[in-house]
Amino acid sequence: MRRKKKKSLQNKIAMVSVTFVVGVLFIGLMVESSRLKGKVAEYETKKSEVSAKIEDEEARTKEIDELKKYMQTDEYAKEVARDKLGLVEGNQIIFKEEE
Repeated sequence: MRRKKKKSLQNKIAMVSVTFVVGVLFIGLMVESSRLKGKVAEYETKKSEVSAKIEDEEARTKEIDELKKYMQTDEYAKEVARDKLGLVEGNQIIFKEEE
């Protein structure tokens, strides 16, 4: 009879110990899962920010390419000559204000 009680007590202690260990592991997994979800959200935010920056830079690159093409035209050369150098075409008349 004593053996049965002793064995029964050992079984209960073993069951409680196993349950406690499983509970601790479960809580640890839940905490780690929560932390990882936070990191995933943070990385998603960074990903969207980087995607927006990439789109901005692609638009800027396109704008620079268009400006580069425009700068190679005769129209641009005439505009620069007119604005910066004060030159005019042969069929234009220059009017100056009287001082």
